[in-house]
Amino acid sequence: MILEKETAKKTAELLLQIKAIKLNPQEPFTWASGWKSPIYCDNRIVLSYPPIRNYIRENIAKQVEKIYGKPDVIAGVATGAIGIGMLVAEYLGLPFVYVRPEAKKHGRQNQIEGHLESGQHVVVIEDLISTGKSSLNAVKALKEANATVKGMIAIFSYGFDVAEENFEKEHLHVNVLSNYEHLIEQAVETSYLNKDEASTLRSWRQDPANWSPK
Repeated sequence: MILEKETAKKTAELLLQIKAIKLNPQEPFTWASGWKSPIYCDNRIVLSYPPIRNYIRENIAKQVEKIYGKPDVIAGVATGAIGIGMLVAEYLGLPFVYVRPEAKKHGRQNQIEGHLESGQHVVVIEDLISTGKSSLNAVKALKEANATVKGMIAIFSYGFDVAEENFEKEHLHVNVLSNYEHLIEQAVETSYLNKDEASTLRSWRQDPANWSPK
C-alpha cells in the first residue's frame, strides 16, 4: 500500500477529531467477529462534517488521478463507501456505481447498482480495510460484469498482513489515505495516547484475534 506521510497524519488527526476513530485500550470494543479491540472505526461519520469530508474527497480524487489517470467510473463499496465514493465521482465529474455485498433477492436482483458498461475502467473506493474480504468481493462482482478494475483507494486501513496477502493474491493495487501506524504516531504526538497506551495498541495489531486487555 502506498500512502503520503503528510496526508496520512492529517487524515488520522481529522478522524480522531470527529471520533470517526475511537481509541480505548482500557475498555476495548467488541467487533462483530467477536474480536476484542482497543480501536473502533466508523468513517461514515466523515459525511456529517463538510470541511473534513471535502478534505477526504479531494485527497482521494487527487490520488485517483495521480495513480490511475481518469477512469470511466468510480465504484463505492456498500454501504460504508457509498457516500464518499459518490462525492469523489462528483468531484471528478465521473459516473458512479456502488456494489452490494451480494445480489438483491428481489426486483432486478442487482449486485451492482448504477449503469456500468462492459470494458469500462473502474477505480473502487473503500471507507475502511480490515481483512480485505468485503473489498475483494466488490472487485469480483465488477470483474464478473466485465469491468477493468484499475485499483482501489480507501480512507483507512488497519494494515493487517492478511489483507496485504489477499490483495497480492488477486493482483489488486491498493492505496490508502491513512493507516494504523500513522494513526498511533499522530495520537501520541497530539497526546491523545500516552506511550504505554500506544504500546497496547501495537500489541493488538500483532495478533488481534487472540488479544485481550491486560
